[in-house]
Amino acid sequence: MNDKPIVIAGGRGFIGNALAKEFVAAGRPVFILTRKPRERNDGIREIQWDGAQPGAWVQSLETAAAVINLTGRSINCRHTSENLREIIASRVNSVKAIAAGMAQLKAPPPVWVQASATGFYGDTGDRLCDETSPNGTDALARLCRDWEQALESACLGGTRRVVLRIGFVLGRESGALPVLARLTKLFMGGAAGSGQQYISWIHLVDVVRIFAAAATNEAITGTYNAVAPAPVTNASFMRELRRALGRPWSPPAPALAVKLGARLMGTEGSLALVSQRCSAKKILGTGFQFQFPELAPALHDLCQNN
Repeated sequence: MNDKPIVIAGGRGFIGNALAKEFVAAGRPVFILTRKPRERNDGIREIQWDGAQPGAWVQSLETAAAVINLTGRSINCRHTSENLREIIASRVNSVKAIAAGMAQLKAPPPVWVQASATGFYGDTGDRLCDETSPNGTDALARLCRDWEQALESACLGGTRRVVLRIGFVLGRESGALPVLARLTKLFMGGAAGSGQQYISWIHLVDVVRIFAAAATNEAITGTYNAVAPAPVTNASFMRELRRALGRPWSPPAPALAVKLGARLMGTEGSLALVSQRCSAKKILGTGFQFQFPELAPALHDLCQNN
């Protein structure tokens, strides 16, 4: 079983790159589906695909132990109508392409692990959301609904399906944390808006470990929140980040300033102002143990030597 490859669509991204390295370190061959493949000498093979329709890449699935789909344009942009259409299309089309490709195979992968996001729940205030909580009504919530429904409607026979609703991923070199760290060092690391909106965060190490567990543990099936067990308010998050970086105080940023600043940075202010407080109870129920269940040690780990 361990000689069968793991296929990761979107494996050149923030999470995918770390996940590919994790599998290689465990002795598993890894195929990455990407639009611009390159030669590598680290045990990872890159295969070209367009993320929209079946092609020669489908053969990489024939011998695979699992397919993991992380494909999707980043939401870290202005949420114009055009950008939202492209974000949705990049996610939904990749699911449809993989499903169509698997339908061509005599022996498709036994498990498909699909990325989604906690944005599925919309802006939930201080309400704790588990995997049975309703879909939200904003644009990103509808995006997540369409994303998940594309997998739900696929005809996959006996393939085990796992959907992971990913929270705010904290990484040292990519994602939003380096940006927040730079602002904090410049004494612009205060609470955003009211500061009472919740952040369902997770360390990159743990989200990678959840994906790996989902791909290899046959008992994991269905939908799970991929978040740490201790969501915090924005004010608490920024306070811990200031402590980790040695900045005792920063002025708060009113919601209008957050939106204007985000516009200048080419992103969307609502990403910092929406509240999502999500439960990790279901993934904990599988026996998964977080390496970083609490925020302060997670930020200390990621911010040391910064």
